[in-house]
This record gives sequence, C-alpha cells and structure tokens, in this order.
Amino acid sequence: MHQEVKTQPLSDQQLTDLLNKEGIQISRRTVMKYREEMKILSSRLRS
Repeated sequence: MHQEVKTQPLSDQQLTDLLNKEGIQISRRTVMKYREEMKILSSRLRS
C-alpha cells in the first residue's frame, strides 16, 4: 500500500487513481466525501 508523504499530501484525484489501479472502482467525488466525513483537510490545506 502507498504511504502519503506528509510534506506532499495526495490529492483526491491521486487517491482515486491509486485506488482504481488496485481494482477499487471509486470516483473522486466519493473520495472527497469520505475525506470530509473524516474531517481530513484537502491536500492544499494539508501541505
């Protein structure tokens, strides 16, 4: 599994692409929804 580098957080699109490569079909909007529910800031605000 891929580990996120704290100084270079993954965007919702990058997370979507990684999950799709692993065979998990998920949309960017779904990733965004779960990130928001978990109270994780967007990649721009986490860098």
